[in-house]
Amino acid sequence: HANWRYFEMYNQTGDIVDQWFGGGQDLTPYYLFDDDARHFHRICKTACDKHSPEFYTKYKSRCDEYFYNAHRNEGRGLGGLFFDYCKANDEMTMENWYDFVTEVGDSFLEAYVPIVEKRKDLPYTKAQRDWQEIRRGRYVEFNLVHDKGTLFGLKTNGRIESILMSLPPHVQWVYDHQPEKGSEEEKLIDVLQNPREWV
Repeated sequence: HANWRYFEMYNQTGDIVDQWFGGGQDLTPYYLFDDDARHFHRICKTACDKHSPEFYTKYKSRCDEYFYNAHRNEGRGLGGLFFDYCKANDEMTMENWYDFVTEVGDSFLEAYVPIVEKRKDLPYTKAQRDWQEIRRGRYVEFNLVHDKGTLFGLKTNGRIESILMSLPPHVQWVYDHQPEKGSEEEKLIDVLQNPREWV
């Protein structure tokens, strides 16, 4: 998942009265490959470190906190970066924030495409496809229960089809689904319930 944004607010005479950047990127796999997670987070950290040695730790932590299904006691995925309300301050001008968000955005392909290229041709079973759809259900739950942007759109008469079009077309909910002990599926759940430091 990746999303970057810039907002401006104007007064009645057309002057900017507020402005900020926000966004982030996170990795939400259905099966855990440690080297993929380390690669993704390493690229995120490299992009952040070019602008502040504090950004990666700060925004990784915010990502873990934000993309969390509290009703399931699990993260939506393996984390990444999440930032919002990045406004001019004593350390960062709006131009500095623009450079940072651009750096992060530009790094996304380097973080994500090698994972896709490495994994896209792996064979899979029907059971693994069912697991994918169960996990997609958790993504839907997050968006409809917790995501501020989705909730804002739904509560303010936004374009419903535009708001909901990011939801996956095929999902499953299986009552009290528990992965088998020691399985690859359980390995993912363990990390989602106990976030790791990847770099």
